[in-house]
Amino acid sequence: MEIVNFKKIMVATDGSDCSRLAVDRGIELARLSGGTVYAVYVVPTDNLISIYGNSLSLGMDPYWRSVYEGWKTQGQQAVSYVKGLGEMKKVNVETVLLEGNPSYELIRYAEKEKMDIVIMGTLGKTGLSKLLLGSVAENLVRHSKVPVMVVRERCEVK
Repeated sequence: MEIVNFKKIMVATDGSDCSRLAVDRGIELARLSGGTVYAVYVVPTDNLISIYGNSLSLGMDPYWRSVYEGWKTQGQQAVSYVKGLGEMKKVNVETVLLEGNPSYELIRYAEKEKMDIVIMGTLGKTGLSKLLLGSVAENLVRHSKVPVMVVRERCEVK
């Protein structure tokens, strides 16, 4: 049996409790394999772009600007959590914030950066973001050329 060596481990996070379970698995896999975790959060701007065009900095009304800024802040917090956990476990973590359609951007980034594996949770944020995004995990499993590990555990969705 061949030993699988994961050096580039992408953990897709949205900051939810369920994604933190996937973060734990990704950090542990990196610790065991000596790999690096790439903590990736996608600011879901695809719907804003369809409303405002390609330039989000111009012409956005105050409501949508505050939503956009909130998503960016949430993303920074999510990847910072992964970075902090990595430091505690002595695992190298690179943080990445992307913008666009979460499924598309996660697949694009994983393939472009030649990740060995993508790890993510089955359930993420609910409410408006779930309505806008659909099932990101399902899209990755169906369309990614990079292997995807989906961490499914009991967690409460808030």
